[in-house]
Amino acid sequence: MKTLFKNIKQLLQVRDSGVLKVSGAEMKELPSISNAWMLVEDDRIADFGSMNDAYTGDFDEAVDLNGKMLLPSWCDSHTHIVYAGNREQEFADRIKGLTYEEIANRGGGILNSAETLQKTSENELYEQSARRLEEVIGLGTGAVEIKSGYGLTEDAELKMLRVIRKLKENYQLPVKATFLGAHAIPSEFKSEPKIYMDLVIEEILPEVARQELAEYIDIFCEKGYFSVEDTNRLLTEAKKLGLKPKIHVNQFHSIGGIKAAVDHGALSVDHLEVMTSEDLEILKNSQTIPVALPSCSLFLSIPYTPARDLIDAGLPLALATDFNPGSTPSGNMNLVISLACIKMKMTPEEAINAATINGAYAMELSEEVGSITRGKKANFIVTKEIPSYTFLPYAFGTNSIDSVYLNGKILQHESAKSL
Repeated sequence: MKTLFKNIKQLLQVRDSGVLKVSGAEMKELPSISNAWMLVEDDRIADFGSMNDAYTGDFDEAVDLNGKMLLPSWCDSHTHIVYAGNREQEFADRIKGLTYEEIANRGGGILNSAETLQKTSENELYEQSARRLEEVIGLGTGAVEIKSGYGLTEDAELKMLRVIRKLKENYQLPVKATFLGAHAIPSEFKSEPKIYMDLVIEEILPEVARQELAEYIDIFCEKGYFSVEDTNRLLTEAKKLGLKPKIHVNQFHSIGGIKAAVDHGALSVDHLEVMTSEDLEILKNSQTIPVALPSCSLFLSIPYTPARDLIDAGLPLALATDFNPGSTPSGNMNLVISLACIKMKMTPEEAINAATINGAYAMELSEEVGSITRGKKANFIVTKEIPSYTFLPYAFGTNSIDSVYLNGKILQHESAKSL
């Protein structure tokens, strides 16, 4: 099946196949073709060009996008979509003056979600998570990473990872799975956290690897959660089992987590709301990509990742939602892009690069999605009739998406599913 998309006002993020990510000053450039066409064959981008040099080959169907733009789907490299229930009461508590850390110390936060999830059946957990996944696909997300971490027991963590695997099987977009058993210390281990780390490393991690339930390993390296020593220990053992690190660091404090991540060859370091000059220097000499989560900063009223410092230092940067029940109950990448521009002083070009090609890199999906490139998956967004791509982050309360395509097919209610 060949589909020709013609009269595209602007075809955005047009890249050669060898470009896997963009860094520093490169992020200011967003290659595009005005008045363009694009040919999709089956589930792949086959060709594209200018309407001044119109496509003359055969096709089965033509779609006229007169006045609309086309760009690759968002690539959300950090989510916790698989969770049970919600934490709206904690939202009210924060309004009344309690901090995220104070709520956690009272048994709320991650431990609250873990208790709810442990009581939720696997089928119900899947149904709740599937609804969230369908929501973010409709908002333009065409590739996603999903973490465990709200189980905190062997049975519950494996249940979460099985749900992620089922989502991957049942939906037509790339889904990456991350094991985050070291997300918080369960209350019964508060006085002896080492015993919980022993459980994660010696019992849960080998079972995750044996069942091939995850590709990545994660840990919340932060004061009050897990130390740099814990991080080094877990990542060392995970590497032996073939899991690559994508870790939470520097959300509230800089305690050496970035160095530990880089030393272990982490694919990404995520959060980074608190950064030091030493952290920047360590990242400059690595292949690890920083990932910012601005909607978490919005929701918790904490600092935003210093995007300008990172980009101006020549580093790449990806954007993701951190979709979760406690600190970011939203998977809307469009909002993330607006916040990156408004609060982090990123240009629209930098934000779109961070949410597409660099987001793909942060999931090792650069050869499949993230740009308009011949041979890549035809996962893309068609905008409404907007004046320019700057309108996307500018009109932060407006839905500027006209349609979403996965594998070359327009999304229609249940069409995100493969079964």
